[in-house]
This record gives sequence, structure tokens and C-alpha cells, in this order.
Amino acid sequence: MLDVRDLRLAFGGVQAVGGLSFRVDAGEIVSIIGPNGAGKTSAFNCVTGFYKPTGGRIVLDGTDITGRRPSAIAARGLSRTFQNLRVFGELSVLDNVRAGTHLWLRQRMFDVLLHTPRYRRSEQEATDEAHKWLDFAGLRGDRTGLVRHLPYGEQRRVEIARALARRPALLLLDEPAAGLNHGEKAELLDLIRRIRELGIAVALIEHDMGLVMEISDRVVVLDHGKEIADGTPAEVRADPAVIEAYLGRDAAPEETEEVRGARSD
Repeated sequence: MLDVRDLRLAFGGVQAVGGLSFRVDAGEIVSIIGPNGAGKTSAFNCVTGFYKPTGGRIVLDGTDITGRRPSAIAARGLSRTFQNLRVFGELSVLDNVRAGTHLWLRQRMFDVLLHTPRYRRSEQEATDEAHKWLDFAGLRGDRTGLVRHLPYGEQRRVEIARALARRPALLLLDEPAAGLNHGEKAELLDLIRRIRELGIAVALIEHDMGLVMEISDRVVVLDHGKEIADGTPAEVRADPAVIEAYLGRDAAPEETEEVRGARSD
């Protein structure tokens, strides 16, 4: 579904991503982890067209999308959420998700201006689609109120529902568990599994190692913009290069909460 080959990104003299290669197969959940500053979000931004790579190749479902505009990449079947929550605070919960239907909803200017029956049908289709994904994400309350009035965890699920309303083949989640409590993380795990059951591949950046080890089919580990490990959760958490990247050469794995959590899972 996604094949990233020798990806490079530099800001002046700073190498944010330096020769990164990884893949996400159809129907797979892949977590991308690494210390702060390892280049995870920069890599996502290259894949989604927010940054233009300085080298390498990005192939989405057989099509080279390297350097294409975000809108063109989204139209090829890729959708994402962001590290910092991005919802339209002055719009309703429903309209936030309706906004995700614009990629496939076909409306003509003539119909929009005159509010023809065809326009009304397309608007109803967008509304029905938004309700479907809000149901899927587990948001059962009032959908006419402003999204900014929802608790943070529910706003996160609205953002995921909006991404799903684009009907993607691949969903990128950038730190979806950030700021969530224990119960909300459990709901997130269930939601990601159900997304995969729909046949949608999922790639996520995440710092919660317990969540990563429980949900992932494969884990890709970055350090200084390069891949240092790629394997199953069990293989990755035992990899000496991963332990060194997180802890330092002389540290013991037991000395950090992240590794303790990963090992206990």
C-alpha cells in the first residue's frame, strides 16, 4: 500500500530525515516510533505532501506520489490526522465530518446555486456518510453543537471520523493517544482494530509503548531520521539498537518506564 524508499529531507544544513525506508502493506497496522526529534512527523509530512522531500521515492498503491500536492495525494486514497488536534472549532460536530466527504462528493456549480434536487441529494449523501462515521467512532451524543465544546478525547474521535469520511485506503495517525486517559486509550485501540477490519491499512506515530506493542503488526523504529529496526513488536523491543537509541549505550532497559511498559506487555 505504501512504499517509502531512501526518503531524505533537509532544512538548510539540518538533516531531518536521512535515507528512511519502510513499507505498509494492505490491511496492516504499522507503528513508527523513535525518540523525540527522530524524524517521525517529518516523514509523515513528506508522505502526505506537506513537505517536499529532498531525495528518495514515495509510492502509494503503485503510484509515485513523491513531491505531489497534499490534495492530489489525498485523492489517491491517503488520509491523516495530526499531532496537534485540528478540527474546525466554529463548525458543528456533524459539519466537521461532512467536510471529509469533499474528495468524492460531486457537485456542479449550477446545482449549488439553484439548490436543485441533485444538489439536495448530494448534501443528504454527505450527511448520511458523516453520521455513519460518527457512529463508527462511537460518538452518540448531540452532533449539532460546536465541536470545540466536546471533551478533548471526543474531538480526537471526530478528527478520525473526518479522516475516514474521505474513504481512504491508508490512514496515517500522528500520536492519536496523546492526551487521552486510560479508558479513552482502550477505546482508541478498539477503534483502530475496527478500522483495520474494514480493509484500511493504518500507520501511526505513537509514544505510548504499551499501545504500540498491543496494536501493531510491525514496528518501525527511527533514530536521527533513519530506520534502525523493523519487525514484530517482540523483535523490536529486544533489538540492541533500539534499546541504545532510547536509553543510551550503558543504560539497562529496566531503567525507563517506556521499556518497562513494552516488556510487561
